Amino acid sequence: MSAMKFMRVARLDDTDEHVYERAAQVGEPAVPGSFAFTFSDRDPATFAGKERQAFRHGFLGVRSFGWATVVVVVEIEEGEYKSVIEALAHHFVSKYGAPSLEAALPVAREEAEYAASLCEQEDNTLLAVERAVDDKGIHEAFKTLQPRANWQGEGKQPVRVWDFFREE
Repeated sequence: MSAMKFMRVARLDDTDEHVYERAAQVGEPAVPGSFAFTFSDRDPATFAGKERQAFRHGFLGVRSFGWATVVVVVEIEEGEYKSVIEALAHHFVSKYGAPSLEAALPVAREEAEYAASLCEQEDNTLLAVERAVDDKGIHEAFKTLQPRANWQGEGKQPVRVWDFFREE
């Protein structure tokens, strides 16, 4: 395996900086991150504010462990994929009390494999997530985002969604 498809944090504007307690950094690998809620002792139905926003619409960056609303499907190298698994395993030990790195690695690998399985679209496809919780557990729905054809801005000129925000 030399390259594979995976998620990277993307941004269309600076909203993530305001709606999440910690925003993920553009370009970092990301995973759905639902484990942050299933490993929690708290009921996601009780979340409010920024925590609720992360639960309902967030992907988890695996370097910053911040949240992002949108990810993009890209190719990554095998070495970077392995570093995603290692970062997740270390996070499981330090944040969630996994007994050892060895015990955390299979769970981290499963999360990375799940993220990769969601990336069967063409490169540069944008993905969003919607989560909900009920008495049967947490449910996720993933969708692709498409730019609006011939969308008109204020001056009635066509606007491309990709022009809204550029990282400096």
